[in-house]
Amino acid sequence: MASELEPEVQAIDRSLLECSAEEIAGKWLQATDLTREVYQHLAHYVPQIYCRGPNPFPQKEDMLAQHVLLGPMEWYLCGEDPTFGFPKLEQANKPSHLCGRVFKVGEPTYSCRDCAVDPTCVLCMECFLGSIHRDHRYRMTTSGGGGFCDCGDTEAWKEGPYCQKHDLNTSETEEEEDPLVHLSEDVIARTYNIFAIMFRYAVEILTWEKENELPAELELEEQSDTYYCMLFNDEVHTYEQVIYTLQKAVNCTQKEAIGFATTVDRDGRRSVRYGDFQYCEQAKSVIVRNTSRQTKPLKVQVMHSSIVAHQNFGLKLLSWLGNVIGYSDGLRRILCQVGLQEGPDGESSSLVDRLMLSDSKLWKGARSVYHQLFMSSLLMDLKYKKLFAIRFAKNYERLQSDYVTDDHDREFSVADLSVQIFTVPSLARMLITEENLMTTIIKTFMDHLRHRDSQGRFQFERYTALQAFKFRRVQSLILDLKYVLISKPTEWSDELRQKFLEGFDAFLELLKCMQGMDPITRQVGQHIEMEPEWEAAFTLQMKLTHVISMMQDWCALDEKVLIEAYKKCLAVLMQCHGGFTDGEQPITLSICGHSVETIRYCVSQEKVSIHLPVSRLLAGLHVLLSKSEVAYKFPELLPLSELSPPMLIEHPLRCLVLCAQVHAGMWRRNGFSLVNQIYYYHNVKCRREMFDKDIIMLQTGVSMMDPNHFLMIMLSRFELYQIFSTPDYGKRFSSEITHKDVVQQNNTLIEEMLYLIIMLVGERFSPGVGQVDATDEIKREIIHQLSIKPMAHSELVKSLPEDENKETGMEGVIEAVAHFKKPGLTGRGMYELKPECAKEFNLYFYHFSRAEQSKAEEAQRKLKRQNREDTALPPPVLPPFCPLFASLVNILQSDVLLCIMRTILQWAVEHNGYAWSESMLQRVLHLIGMALQEEKQHLENAMEEHVVTFTFTQKISKPGEAPNNSPSILAMLETLQNAPYLEVHKDMIRWILKTFNAIKKIRESSSTSPVAETEGTIMEESSRDKDKAERKRKAEIARLRREKIMAQMSEMQRHFIDENKELFQQTLELDASSSAVLDNGPVVSDKTLIALGPAKTQISEQRQFVTCILCQEEQEVKVEDSAMVLAAFVQRSTVLSKNRNKFIQDPEKYDPLFMHPDLSCGTHTGSCGHVMHAHCWQRYFDSVQAKEQRRQQRLRLHTSYDVENGEFLCPLCECLSNTVIPLLLPPRNIFSRLNFSDQPNLTQWIRTVSQQIKALQALRKEGSASDTASSKHVENVNELQLPEGFRPDFQPKNPYSESIKEMLTTFGTATYKVGLKVHPNEEDPRVPIMCWGSCAYTIQSLERILSDEDKPLFGPLPCRLDDCLRSLTRFAAAHWTVVSLSVVQGHFGRLFASLVPNDSHEDLPCILDIDMFHLLVSLVLAFPTLQCQDFSGISLGTGDLHIFHLVTMAHIVQILLTSCTEENGMDQENPTGEEELAVLALYKTVRQYTGSALRGTPSGWHLWRTVKAGVMPFLKCSALFFHYLNGVPSPPDFQASGTNNFEHLCNYLSLPNNLICLFQENSEIMNSLIESWCRNNEVRRYLEGERDAISYPRESNKLIDLPEDYSSLINQASNFSCPKSGGDKSRAPTLCLVCGTLLCSQSYCCQTELEGEDVGACTAHTYSCGSGAGIFLRVRECQVLFLAGKTKGCFYSPPYLDDYGETDQGLRRGNPLRLCRERFKKIQKLWHQHSVTEEIGHAQEANQTLVGIDWQHL
Repeated sequence: MASELEPEVQAIDRSLLECSAEEIAGKWLQATDLTREVYQHLAHYVPQIYCRGPNPFPQKEDMLAQHVLLGPMEWYLCGEDPTFGFPKLEQANKPSHLCGRVFKVGEPTYSCRDCAVDPTCVLCMECFLGSIHRDHRYRMTTSGGGGFCDCGDTEAWKEGPYCQKHDLNTSETEEEEDPLVHLSEDVIARTYNIFAIMFRYAVEILTWEKENELPAELELEEQSDTYYCMLFNDEVHTYEQVIYTLQKAVNCTQKEAIGFATTVDRDGRRSVRYGDFQYCEQAKSVIVRNTSRQTKPLKVQVMHSSIVAHQNFGLKLLSWLGNVIGYSDGLRRILCQVGLQEGPDGESSSLVDRLMLSDSKLWKGARSVYHQLFMSSLLMDLKYKKLFAIRFAKNYERLQSDYVTDDHDREFSVADLSVQIFTVPSLARMLITEENLMTTIIKTFMDHLRHRDSQGRFQFERYTALQAFKFRRVQSLILDLKYVLISKPTEWSDELRQKFLEGFDAFLELLKCMQGMDPITRQVGQHIEMEPEWEAAFTLQMKLTHVISMMQDWCALDEKVLIEAYKKCLAVLMQCHGGFTDGEQPITLSICGHSVETIRYCVSQEKVSIHLPVSRLLAGLHVLLSKSEVAYKFPELLPLSELSPPMLIEHPLRCLVLCAQVHAGMWRRNGFSLVNQIYYYHNVKCRREMFDKDIIMLQTGVSMMDPNHFLMIMLSRFELYQIFSTPDYGKRFSSEITHKDVVQQNNTLIEEMLYLIIMLVGERFSPGVGQVDATDEIKREIIHQLSIKPMAHSELVKSLPEDENKETGMEGVIEAVAHFKKPGLTGRGMYELKPECAKEFNLYFYHFSRAEQSKAEEAQRKLKRQNREDTALPPPVLPPFCPLFASLVNILQSDVLLCIMRTILQWAVEHNGYAWSESMLQRVLHLIGMALQEEKQHLENAMEEHVVTFTFTQKISKPGEAPNNSPSILAMLETLQNAPYLEVHKDMIRWILKTFNAIKKIRESSSTSPVAETEGTIMEESSRDKDKAERKRKAEIARLRREKIMAQMSEMQRHFIDENKELFQQTLELDASSSAVLDNGPVVSDKTLIALGPAKTQISEQRQFVTCILCQEEQEVKVEDSAMVLAAFVQRSTVLSKNRNKFIQDPEKYDPLFMHPDLSCGTHTGSCGHVMHAHCWQRYFDSVQAKEQRRQQRLRLHTSYDVENGEFLCPLCECLSNTVIPLLLPPRNIFSRLNFSDQPNLTQWIRTVSQQIKALQALRKEGSASDTASSKHVENVNELQLPEGFRPDFQPKNPYSESIKEMLTTFGTATYKVGLKVHPNEEDPRVPIMCWGSCAYTIQSLERILSDEDKPLFGPLPCRLDDCLRSLTRFAAAHWTVVSLSVVQGHFGRLFASLVPNDSHEDLPCILDIDMFHLLVSLVLAFPTLQCQDFSGISLGTGDLHIFHLVTMAHIVQILLTSCTEENGMDQENPTGEEELAVLALYKTVRQYTGSALRGTPSGWHLWRTVKAGVMPFLKCSALFFHYLNGVPSPPDFQASGTNNFEHLCNYLSLPNNLICLFQENSEIMNSLIESWCRNNEVRRYLEGERDAISYPRESNKLIDLPEDYSSLINQASNFSCPKSGGDKSRAPTLCLVCGTLLCSQSYCCQTELEGEDVGACTAHTYSCGSGAGIFLRVRECQVLFLAGKTKGCFYSPPYLDDYGETDQGLRRGNPLRLCRERFKKIQKLWHQHSVTEEIGHAQEANQTLVGIDWQHL
């Protein structure tokens, strides 16, 4: 189809390109009817440019549109060439002081917690960095897109509104001048014309409803009949559904369908088919049919192509308008005028109105374009912002209704602009007074919640999904109300008062509908069947919490408003309580001679509701009356006398009784919904306007009642009246052996009731109830939270209530009450309570949950024990009540309470006859303590001649009334003090008696009033003190004795060890760690420790015993026994890589014989060091496999290990493993024969070996040709060429047992399979190469780690590492015994030929392209295959030594060739030492052979330094290798760090200290070798600069450098757009910490195919960058992600911490984050140690949810 279109399209393009913008503009200037001209031009050209085919070409379309359509407008507007016109306008314009940058998704935004007026005031990064706020307490978040930067807006910031860039020049007057003065008259006229036409055109076409005809002015005579099938976005269907449907409907590939779906999701619509009407209609019907089953169908329209063309251009126009007005404020002003001008149809007909009102009919893309235009025009022009705000408020109700019925998210709705308008304080005030905005919002909200019950309360029963969806949307209205109220007015006008109170009325109506909603009745008999809907009501309550608080704050600011609001609220409460007394019969209660009338009501039988917002609001206002002292200034204005206290307290009391009964287990049958309601009622999110206000309401009521009356009503509501009103009820109760549950319930209810009394008297920390301010309240909260345990900052913040600005006020006071402890490598910073604050601890703090209370009690008692104090937790001293609440303290000395306390104490004294509990007693003691503290305060603060009316001490000293003459409370306490069953409370009782005496002393000194003296107590006091001192002394003596005994015991232990050294030595040897064996081997004098060569230190064989972790049997490691194995994990690794881009094209044909020095990908082996029998392991692995097959049939989850790849978890430590290494004895000792001849020198040895290799090659050639030639001929050849003593037909006997051979093969094959990513094949000639390579690579990576951490080479290694390296090296040395001899000999030949040239080997790499350590390991380990057939007496050791020397020399030449010879400015003229002279001579030789291509002659000193530094890592690796190979212990000098190791290394490796001596000693052969190395073509190319080579020593690889401040990372990521979907912002930008690439993770657009599976960008990247393992930082979540393979991954804590030492995963808190170097080093160390996969394994085993994540899609 495309091909047919091509020529036609080109022809059109040509005619379009010939249009001249200037001419058209000229024509327009002459036109009489400009609108018609312009419309004709558009009607003709738009369809030709846009939508000429199934797929849009945005670049081409934009270019043509600019040329043909927008160009003429720009010419017309400027009256000249726009390239000159616009810059002129820009120059004339004053730069705006508003920033107005619109945020992209994921861009960082900053809000200052000190200066922002509310949390919605944010700055973009650029403004923030240039503002004063960067040194304040700021909060950083990532934007969801759509808001804009408030820099320069003076109403948004308390201080520092301007950054450096937008700072107003102070010289300018702040006078608002008209921006139009900068424009000439005719520019204004022309702009006005063109804007009016274009804006109208855009609005008209975007809101056009018909699908196949255009507005009349745009119709053309001849119409093409092509249509588009247009698919629209909705928020109901998932990606998968859309992709599947599209594949069926327009039969496209999955890739195309994903493309369509992504575009639809991003832009809101996309055409999925292009053609005639029928063709498109068919696709539409399929889509509708396929998506209408579960939900409403996808929205699809068949639209005429020219309509689509005009709509696309309409969007282009709106963006163009946005750009043009950026040039000048004058142009912006004109556009605003055009937009807000009333149209012909009167009200709401301006263009802006039309757009807003059709918002929900537009698609996503169109919406965001015009919202952006509004932001850059109307909201940036202060005059029009006001007018726009009024239009917005007038249309508010319609806009919100549209939003509620629409299904797009809030951010795509024009209603979202409310946050830009309502949060501006001046606009909000204006809208309240002029548009009555508060009432509008609340009324709109009420209209949407129509479900009411018969009493007119909200009803959320049997909530359908649709209603729930709607309810979620309606909640945004509450947010708008919050925005309007968030900044409080400073001065009030009469209109503002009037309108605010109107709004308050509406708000009370709303609360009235909530008062008593969701009532519940106790289930008796059977459990409730349907859990009732409770969440909606609580959601509403939570959302309204801040609004209720802010309403009270507003009222508090103006006395008149407060009085009016109080009256209104009281009136509404009266209405709610209208039916309060009728229908319920009155009853009379009496105790202790007091009686009171109340009504009969049982919480456990009638309906009760937890929602009482009207009472709670009244409580809040009542406290404000007290706080602002209005109650004392204007008592005559307040209806305080009309209040009926019993009515006020009734409902809150019922609510608290309900909680008590739930705790007592009486409502068990009501299910979880009730438990959850009670939980939230107390929860920090709700309690401020629920539980706290109920307590205040009770305090309000009680302060106006006789406390005795209140207590009786309370007893009646708690259903405990019987127990305390009838004497001896308790006795009867326990004697009629009643139901145990009932006793338990009653006990709990009594405890809860006492707790409530404690709260009513003790909770006076709300400003207005007690004489305190807000900081005291927060301090008290913090003290009690930290009394439970030390807490991290975030935990503490969570446990404190937030205000509407998300502030808790904690930072201001925390320093006063707590110390901060910084975190270590893990964990977080903690706040600990200062010891001096402990005295403020109140055990019955009202915000403690049950669990918190018991934890706090335990913690505080423990602390007191540590400080050697008594463990009483007396009530703290409290601040005095405000006058309005002062009478509350009288509860403590009321007769009814004294009666209750006496009764309970009596139960405790006669403790067997009654059902009572210790907690009950504890609460009574607390109450007595509170009363004593109170009396003491009263006495201490009493004025002269002022009688203290609080006489608690007298009342508790009196015995009971006549009939039963019970003893006084005091006497009972003294009895209880010695009761054995009350050990715990002894200290508390003692404290009470002490305080009692103190108070009596004060009373005696202050007055002469006779008090009945009780001698007893004082006597007791002194005797008790003696008692205490005696106890203390005994304890001290006992402690000293204990310490002495301990010291003696440890002394004896030491002696025993010294005497029985051998015993302990043996136990060490029996340990699986044979590192102990090595170090305690026969000690050889230090001089002679040599690791290799004929002079190798001989060590006697150590026997090694190990225990199998599976069958616990011990076994000695022997050659002929069954094999013992270590669990091991082999993985590909690029940790040392210097070139990550190398990619093996075809692993089946790849030859890994030579490792390139860039180590682009190695094979690393690690082990956890746990030993098993081979057969035990085999059994274990078989069972794992069987289990896996069973599990696969049951459920399809991944496990943390992949059995199909041979993975399993070590049975002991659950460490991930995928093979096993056999344990062996040193293999060299098994194969070395006696050496009885003189050992040849290097030259002779090289000749001998070369001859042997030649003979073998000849034989092999013969072998392949022997089918044709006669056998006699072969013999001749043999006789001709064989060197002396060489027997190539000799097959050495394999000393190992079958089981060991099998394990050698197993591990070899595993290494080959993993290292090359191929199928296992034990016959493959590359198996031995991979084994040697893994051995070399693992040693190299260990050497790197030790060097990076400056640790000594042979320091104490962890056991598992030591065992792993030893086993790996020995395995690699023994592996040739299970491979065909000729294969390994062939490898040796090629390896040898790379150093000693040989005619038969071509195409070997040059010396620059070989990693010498890998070469050394391979040569040494392959050499025995040659040596076993050589009977001339040359020992294996000699071969090792010569190979080592040869490779070392090649490495030195390598270093000289690649060293940079720049001088360091320390040019020491004449070389002094022999090393310098020697190295210079060598350098000259090399230079001569390279044809003088090496640059200049450097100083010898510099050269020697370079050689030494370059060869050091190689020598260290070699030392490790030969140490593990030959088992020679390391010299002690190595074991300390920091010594100069070079000489020791050389001695240990039997090298001369001056390495260059090697060349001099063997000069005869070396010169020819050096020549052959240097003459290589590649070396020449390198020296001539045509290619690169690795230079030595290789730099250590590090993870990338991360910035100090996390926000710069966020910024970098927000500028990153997805590489595949043209410039679209990436949703989850993820940074690779190894190479620094940013990836677009977790999205369809960047999925690629890997081994036949779709994987996400990160997984694909791990294969190219980390050969399967990767470390990433997810920037938006601030999380480190570890990935390994496709099914393994875990999250790890990020290296960024805030000032409180906590990480912030998910960036939820938004505190500034800074890089913690130590934690980053820890991650780097995991990477260096190849522990990433292991870390993931442990994480996945520990946390099963990680297993279910589809890691491959990240």
